[in-house]
Amino acid sequence: MILVTSANGNQGTRLVPKLLEAGHHVRACVQSSASADRLRARGVEDVVVGDLADPAVVARVVRDIESVYHVGPTIHPVERAIGFAMVDAARAAGVGHFVFSSVLHAITTDLVQHEIKRDVEEHLLSSGLEFTILQPSNYMLPRRLKPVFEEGVFRLSWSLDRHQSMVDLEDITDVAALVLGAPERHAAATYELVGPGRFTAHDIGRVLTTVLGREIGVERVKSEGFVDARHDDRDSDTRQYQARVVGAIQARYSSHDFLGNPNVLTYLLGRSPTTFEDFVRREYAAFQAGN
Repeated sequence: MILVTSANGNQGTRLVPKLLEAGHHVRACVQSSASADRLRARGVEDVVVGDLADPAVVARVVRDIESVYHVGPTIHPVERAIGFAMVDAARAAGVGHFVFSSVLHAITTDLVQHEIKRDVEEHLLSSGLEFTILQPSNYMLPRRLKPVFEEGVFRLSWSLDRHQSMVDLEDITDVAALVLGAPERHAAATYELVGPGRFTAHDIGRVLTTVLGREIGVERVKSEGFVDARHDDRDSDTRQYQARVVGAIQARYSSHDFLGNPNVLTYLLGRSPTTFEDFVRREYAAFQAGN
């Protein structure tokens, strides 16, 4: 059985169906009953609802598990502790393969969430577990395209002139499914997952203009607007932590490019990775079909 954490998140919603289609038994870990209901509707029978900050929940989710796919909770103040606890519990439970979704260039420690993932990587490396580490670049996020389609503007919270590499979530989860399906082949591997190209916000605007057939503007917005609206009920400590994470992202991406190379992803997929233009065309077609 394969455990997927954050199973209703950006990766989990795409990965879980792929694992089920390949014939794997999946245990999904989520934080809310609503997320659990959505996963059960997609055919997941074993769903655990709980907070991985609770050691009892961690111990429960790894029981009788062969492989773990761990995605840390987004901008969570105890993400590091959760990662450590997941590794320790997996080792204690005799898990055979621990796959950790980290981040491209985890050594970039002025980015708060990168330092956390670097520390979890180190803890995993020292655990004695069989492991695979995936290091995706910035996601091509469909939700960032919604205001483009509706309002004709692409927004970023950092410099519009800095270049970034991106990767499609479908490609990431295709790789994750491959790795989880053949743990011996991918044991002790660390893979950078990066799509083709490097883009400033202006480059992104030009791609969007081409695909949509109308002029798309680009706009820089305050970083506070990029903290997920789902966390409006946060306590003050959590709000301060999340503001620090988002502020660090804004500062780093405004002063440095964030780049990677698509060769590893191309090798793993056995095909060319999804381009940003192909991603936009796919998402725009889905948007038009739903309207």
